[in-house]
Order: sequence, then structure tokens, then C-alpha cells
Amino acid sequence: MLTKIMKWSSLAALLMALLWRFSEGFQVVLEFVVCVGAFLVVIQALRARKYIWGTLFVAITVLFNPIAPFALSHTKFLWLVWGSIAAFLASLALLKRTPLISMPSIANLKPGRESL
Repeated sequence: MLTKIMKWSSLAALLMALLWRFSEGFQVVLEFVVCVGAFLVVIQALRARKYIWGTLFVAITVLFNPIAPFALSHTKFLWLVWGSIAAFLASLALLKRTPLISMPSIANLKPGRESL
């Protein structure tokens, strides 16, 4: 659930970056939100054994790293934002949470299924 919330938050932040001229403070918030969202998708992809997805979102995590940001021209930044939007939308559609398999209960035995 947290991963899905962060995917949507990252998409909202990226869309706001496309629509408005923003200040330096918003740039740090944008980088932080997208970096955390991409990192959570990396974890989700690795759990699902989707290593190409993991690699893609590691790159997004590095490019939106708020601690050591990359200096990009405005055009390259817009391409990065559009590519990140596409990646997050695709991850929402294609990367699903894998349900945990529960242990069978010994209290809920079905008749006729007992061992001999």
C-alpha cells in the first residue's frame, strides 16, 4: 500500500514539475519524493524478480537523488520527468503486489482430507 501511495505521490510531484515553474525548495521536495518512490518500486520489483524494472528504477533513484543532485539542462530535465512519468504509470499497471501465501490452519480441516 505504501508503494502505491508513493507511486501516485511521485506522479503528482512530476506533473506539478511539468506544469509550474518552481522554486529551489520545491526542487528538493520533488527529488526527495521521486527518489523515495523509485526506491520503493525497486524493492517491489526485486521481490517480484523483475530485475529490468529494478534497474530502471535504480536509475531514476540515482537521477533524482536529493543528496547529490545532477545538474541537467531544462530540456534534459523535461525529458527525464516525462520518462519518469511513463515509468511510474507503467509500474502502476504492470507491477502488482504479490500476495503472501498463508500457512494452512490445523483448526480448519476439511472432512475427508485427514491423513491415514
